[in-house]
Amino acid sequence: MYDKALRSGRAVAVEITKVDATQYARLAAFLAVFEQRSFRGAATRLGTSASTLSRMVRLLEQDVGTRLLNRTTRSVAPTQAGEALYMRVSASVIDIEHAIRDAGLHRTLPRGVVRINLPRLAAGQAILPRLAAFAVAYPDIRLDLVIDDLLSDVVRDGFDAGIRSGALVDRDMIAVRMTPDLTTTVVGSPAYFSGRTLPNAPDDLHVHMCINYRWKETGVSPPWRFRGPGGPIAIKVSAAVSVNDSNLVLAAALAGVGLAQLPGSAVASHLERGELIGVLQPWCDSIPGFFLYYPSRTHLSAAFRAFIDFFKAR
Repeated sequence: MYDKALRSGRAVAVEITKVDATQYARLAAFLAVFEQRSFRGAATRLGTSASTLSRMVRLLEQDVGTRLLNRTTRSVAPTQAGEALYMRVSASVIDIEHAIRDAGLHRTLPRGVVRINLPRLAAGQAILPRLAAFAVAYPDIRLDLVIDDLLSDVVRDGFDAGIRSGALVDRDMIAVRMTPDLTTTVVGSPAYFSGRTLPNAPDDLHVHMCINYRWKETGVSPPWRFRGPGGPIAIKVSAAVSVNDSNLVLAAALAGVGLAQLPGSAVASHLERGELIGVLQPWCDSIPGFFLYYPSRTHLSAAFRAFIDFFKAR
């Protein structure tokens, strides 16, 4: 483990190719005694006993094969080897202590990077409306928002959390509601409805051109869901176009390609401006809102806790 050449009588520096937790503790004990020139003073500084430090320094000396400290009942002084070891490792140990301290600050101070994986629709519904206010409230937090309509593994891919529809969140995840449930709306452009009859019931969709959302991972397009007098209704529409991007669904509807089923909040401004026409309103149902999900409640950074508290549904 140690280079034997470093045990000579000249200035000794110990090369440790692998330092485990026990060896680190012994080094820390040695450094404290070296700096205090006293086992008792070092023990007070570290909150332990002088006898414990004496034993740890003795074990370190056995590890390196040479005496590091000369001690009498009245004084402690480093040997030449002890001086060399201190010069070699003290800066590294201080760096480690500072790194541990700085890592602990992430638990108490809201700063650093928060990485979130989310679909495009969730970004528009759950994040963008309040993003500017969050940036003002937490200037030391940098949000890394990765738009992803796939059902990615957020733990495997290094994200703090993901945002998905409540229907898609795994049961073993912690889930925090970000938005209320979303009311769906079926819309088409005035150009599309020119010369066509507006649908009066979900079954009428079979004679219309429709724009379907399709999951890239599975190739499946979910049915359009409604609620009638007898309960839920699921309609498999005949799609003129299938896309895996909710923005493209909206863009295609605006372009007159066909009908689209989207959350009402995503199309409200287009309805107000007359760019889209809503149909089947009495039949439209709600779908689960968006939830933030992550694997564990323990050891959350202050930045991530601030993100949760700020964006969770009020």
